[in-house]
Amino acid sequence: MGKNATPLDHWQNALQLGMMTMEANAVIGMRIWGMAGFWAVTDSENQRMISEKAEAAKQGMMAAGLATMKGQRPDQVLAAAIKPVRRKTRANSKRLAKRGPKLR
Repeated sequence: MGKNATPLDHWQNALQLGMMTMEANAVIGMRIWGMAGFWAVTDSENQRMISEKAEAAKQGMMAAGLATMKGQRPDQVLAAAIKPVRRKTRANSKRLAKRGPKLR
């Protein structure tokens, strides 16, 4: 099982959750602007925003379950659950930000 969790372990999870929240809010904003015609998004963006959530949630649950079965600490289980969702929010935020505002 290993050592006990330190305050830094908890702080890292809080930081990851905070970053995930900010990225998710940015993605939501860019997608709403895209639906309104003000942000350059692809035609498949609306379908993508629905389908990717289930996959990221599944990956997070599987990672958390595996960490639990390995006997990891609760903070490590949370970190495992966050990682796939954070990976998706980070990628979406970067991808949509690169597209930028729709100028025409």
